[in-house]
Order: sequence, then C-alpha cells, then structure tokens
Amino acid sequence: MVAMAALAVLGTSACSADSSAHPAEVAASARVPLQDRLRSGLLTQDRLPEGFELLSAQVDSTTTGAPHLPASTVSLAQMPCSELGVESFMTRHAPPLEDVAVGLERHPPDLADEGWFGQEVLDRYAPGRAAEVMAAIRGAAQRCASYTSTLSDGTRVQDVVSVAAAGVPADDSLVLRITSDYPGQSDPFVTETAFAREGDVILMVQKVVAQKSSPDMEAVLAPAVAAYRAAAAG
Repeated sequence: MVAMAALAVLGTSACSADSSAHPAEVAASARVPLQDRLRSGLLTQDRLPEGFELLSAQVDSTTTGAPHLPASTVSLAQMPCSELGVESFMTRHAPPLEDVAVGLERHPPDLADEGWFGQEVLDRYAPGRAAEVMAAIRGAAQRCASYTSTLSDGTRVQDVVSVAAAGVPADDSLVLRITSDYPGQSDPFVTETAFAREGDVILMVQKVVAQKSSPDMEAVLAPAVAAYRAAAAG
C-alpha cells in the first residue's frame, strides 16, 4: 500500500509539472551559462542602425561584463550627485548579479556632426531588485535635479538633471539626461543614459558626453530593446 501511495504521489507530481517542456530542451537550456544567455540579448551588428558599428575591442561582449569599479557600500540613494554622469555608477552603487556590455560607435560623416560613442549594458538582478533600482534612479534624479560639481583643476560646473520617457516597450523605462554648463562654453555638454527594465534585467544605453543633441539615442535604444526581448523570448 505504501508503494502504491508513493507511486500515486509521483504520478500526481509528474502530471502537475509542465508537460510541454521537452527533456532535451530543458537539458540544453540548463547547460547554457546564465551570462551567455544574458549576452545573447546584446545588440549585434545586423541590428544596429545604419552607420553604427560594434566596438568589441573596447568592451568585449564575448568575454567580459560591463566595465565598472569595485562595488561601493554607498547606495544610489546616498551617492554623490556628481557620480550620476559616471559610466559605471550603476555597477558601483547598484551592483547586479551579472552584467554584459558592448561598445557602440557612429563615425561622424563631417565636422558638423560629433558622431556617437557609447555602450549597451545588460544588468541582471535578483528577483524584484531591478524594479527597486529603477525607483532609486528616479529618486537620485529628483534629489540631484540641480547641483554643482568641481573638476580636478578646480573648475566648477553647473549640472541639471532631467528624466524623460524612453518610449520603448518595457516593464519600465526612462532617459536620464544631465546638462552641464562649463565656464566659457556657449553650449552645454549633455550626457544621456537610457534605461529599460524587462523583468529582472535592466538594459542601459549610455552615450558619452557631447555638445550637440541628436536622435541617435532613440535610434540605438529601440533595436537594443527589440534584440533583448527577442533573445529572452527565444
């Protein structure tokens, strides 16, 4: 009777499991390291807008994670406002479980065009943590709406932070823009970082500071989100 009861329990458990999952597919998925699965969601050359290219020499998407300093004990809520414009502020103040990145560039066709240089980063967090990080980014932007930063040579720069809608399909998204007025410069410098959260992964597109605005952030962000969503669905 005990043996029959045990068989009945096992049979019930088997029926309650996902009958659509094929053992071969499950086994194959289990053999793929998590970071490799995350890396498959990065932009590839065929998905880039015209004129853009990957810079795998600068940020090697085949071997490394996103460039970052050692993790800090200071959270996004307490970090200095001046670090919002630093490329590695996320991995330093909101370290993920894993991250991968790829460098991106668009060469300027003429002197009137500054071109575009930056990177795409995918950060994976523990369940529920990515949503907290997105809220913390908004909180930091609100706390640091206007501040003064001091360069190593003593130059004081006035910075203004704004948040705009990213306009991409995602669980949550935003574009963080920092406008910096330097003494003696007629036009401010602008740093942009776009964020899109899909589940426990935050996708970032970071543009290196430039003096001229361009639609390139939107041009890169849309295919980046599409590439990640396609990889996650597949």
